[in-house]
Amino acid sequence: MSEKLRILITGFGPFPGAPFNPTMPLVKRLTTLRRPAFDDVALTSHIFDVTYAAVDRELPELIATHRPQALLMFGLAGRTWHLRIESRARNAVTTRFPDASRQHARKGSIEGGADAQMFGPHSEKLLRAALATGIDARLSRDAGSYLCNYLSWRAIEAVSRDNDLRLAQFVHVPPLAYDGTAASGKSEITLEQLVDAGEAMLLELVKLTRQAARA
Repeated sequence: MSEKLRILITGFGPFPGAPFNPTMPLVKRLTTLRRPAFDDVALTSHIFDVTYAAVDRELPELIATHRPQALLMFGLAGRTWHLRIESRARNAVTTRFPDASRQHARKGSIEGGADAQMFGPHSEKLLRAALATGIDARLSRDAGSYLCNYLSWRAIEAVSRDNDLRLAQFVHVPPLAYDGTAASGKSEITLEQLVDAGEAMLLELVKLTRQAARA
């Protein structure tokens, strides 16, 4: 390819019950990586506010502005001890818990129609890339019913209707301490381990996106 491959990496800000979101430092570290493999890759980043309105407004704007060919999205799963590679988005949204702007979803589904949308076979390949770094990572079929699942659904929709955007993937990370060490009593994973796994997944996503672009 004559022009740089374009990949957008996203995370989320804090939300009720999670004053520190480790996806923020993770996304920053990943987009500042200096590796020969990324010399011909344009990495951009974005941190979403944890609101439905922010996702609906900003995701289309980001796609229109940056024209990414792949999305690598991260979110916090506060009760998970391991890295979760999500394989699908569920057509579900909680009406019980408000988002960070204190807005409640009005109904329990995102759209009419299918119960779920799949990310694709690349999810398992990214899982293998993460596992190769030694981190505890597993494939997941349940991205929850909050903003992470909602963004996943909207991203898969975007892949289906945008000619440049070929692949999207959502990854849940466990809690971290503020200094990037493991969260005591919650997980043994550190920020450095997340960066290593994130880099491995990013390298795999670069390869897969190039293959998809040539297809």
